[in-house]
Amino acid sequence: MPIRILSPEIASQIAAGEVVERPASVVKELLENALDAGARSVSVTIAAAGRTLIEVADDGSGISAEELPLALARHATSKLSRAEDLFAITTLGFRGEALSSIGSVARLAITSRAADSASGARLKVEAGVAGRLESVGAPIGTLVRVEDLFYNVPARLKFLKQDVTERRAIDALLTRYALAYPHVRFKLVEGSTLALHTSGDGDRRAILAALYGVEVAKQMLEVTAEEEGPSTGFRQAQPASSGQGLRLTGFISPTALTRSNRKEITFFVNGRWIQDVPLTTALLRAYHTMLMVGRYPLAAIFLEIQPEEVDVNVHPAKAEVRFRSPDRIFSFVQRAVRRALLAYSPVPPATPSLWGAQAGQVDPAWRLAHDAYRGPWTEDRGNLPEEGQPPTVNGQLSTVIAQAPTLGQVPLLRLVGQIGATYLVAEGPDGLYLIDQHAAHERVLFDKLMAQHGTKNTPSQTLLQPVVVAFPPQSAHLLISQLPVLEHFGFGVEPFGPNTFQVRAMPALFAGSDPAAALRALVEDFEEDETPLQHEVEARIAGRVCKRLAVKAGQVLSPEEQRAMLNDLEACASPRTCPHGRPTMIHLSVDMLERQFGRKGVR
Repeated sequence: MPIRILSPEIASQIAAGEVVERPASVVKELLENALDAGARSVSVTIAAAGRTLIEVADDGSGISAEELPLALARHATSKLSRAEDLFAITTLGFRGEALSSIGSVARLAITSRAADSASGARLKVEAGVAGRLESVGAPIGTLVRVEDLFYNVPARLKFLKQDVTERRAIDALLTRYALAYPHVRFKLVEGSTLALHTSGDGDRRAILAALYGVEVAKQMLEVTAEEEGPSTGFRQAQPASSGQGLRLTGFISPTALTRSNRKEITFFVNGRWIQDVPLTTALLRAYHTMLMVGRYPLAAIFLEIQPEEVDVNVHPAKAEVRFRSPDRIFSFVQRAVRRALLAYSPVPPATPSLWGAQAGQVDPAWRLAHDAYRGPWTEDRGNLPEEGQPPTVNGQLSTVIAQAPTLGQVPLLRLVGQIGATYLVAEGPDGLYLIDQHAAHERVLFDKLMAQHGTKNTPSQTLLQPVVVAFPPQSAHLLISQLPVLEHFGFGVEPFGPNTFQVRAMPALFAGSDPAAALRALVEDFEEDETPLQHEVEARIAGRVCKRLAVKAGQVLSPEEQRAMLNDLEACASPRTCPHGRPTMIHLSVDMLERQFGRKGVR
């Protein structure tokens, strides 16, 4: 084929592909334009997850009628005038591509009125072709209406994900910017549902309460730190920064409040939401040795840095940046977060009470092996069996050994006790078993719940006092889609206002458990690798709930509870693994123990 210049239509659609990837990309570009215009109130309305309608209205400075056609042209912007300005960007937008790119792949109508204009103006664009400028009545500010996104690029339309996924991306975007700009009122309406509404009073903790609930917001730790320059050292911030050095503000979660993924870690640099692996690593380094493996904190961190110290002209969607001194930024974030953690969460003293017992008292679980479970052959040395011979009772072979386990099952186990309030110790006919009480209980609950679900007979227990649980908008949408499945499992959950739900009933199997924890497990505490449960939605939901409500490591169990757990585990179809595939027990065979003690020699 001969070389030729692309037509303006094809060129604009190629450029739009870098800027407009999905409906959330459109919302982001229009939202940042509104914030650059000094808006104090931004309202976003979407329909069909943004496929059919995205409308963003703001009360910013507006655009004059004379400049409105120019605003829709490619590479037209009021935020840059010289090439040198690229290295000191102070606005969110600067390329002049957003409106042009959106107009080339959708039907766009923009209505705006500047503060010094008596009336507003409206201009429509369809597939990159602008219509006639109209004079209309409008309030000060700008309203952009985007309809039928990707209608002229059907291939791009096919790559969009399900509506619930696209809505969650928009919800996550709005919640992040609501935290970054607490003095701006944000409103998000999805269809006829009000998904988000902030007051704009500048209180970030109030926004956290609206997003995650009051209990989570109360636990979040505030971080404020400032570094005046590369050689002046680090100090806790006092007044607002004068523009020199680094400044960090935000919130982090205590070590007791975690998630199983990094999705709730958010960074803003100079008011711009970015995705930066080194910054996330710096945050996680600050939590080093404080969190369990596979657990991650919640964080909303806002960095202020001199504009010339950061290059934002790296990524078409402006989601990535480069720092002139990345090591300095990394160290600053790590030290600021670590100091906040140590200040709010001092290391607790190692006292016997941490093990569930007072000083001078012996945990009843430790008396179990000596008192309640001394076997007949342990009464005196004369009853001990010969080396290499199985134990007998009154000369007869022990029934525990006579019953050989079937494949995949475990033999009958004789409980010995509990170690570290985390593991159960049991004796089997073929050696010693160490059982992880959390994984074991998770398997027991899962099998019972799925058995009840299979027979369509899940007993439900109505709560005396309904429990109200609040979620971020993106999590609320996911939960709404799972409400019918929850009902089959015996949960009684109803919407109770924007992003809020009321738990009225629980499966009888979980009587006494925390209803809020069970509900949060569905949308927050999912497994990174749920391969064993991927094929069934019901199994994934049951696995998540059972994981959250199972007994935890560090929880002291009574002898009766330990025995009951062993009995229930023996009755499970797959007792050796939890629903997510992790082992519930470790087997130390008699042969291995004898070799370790040198009774049979060491090979």
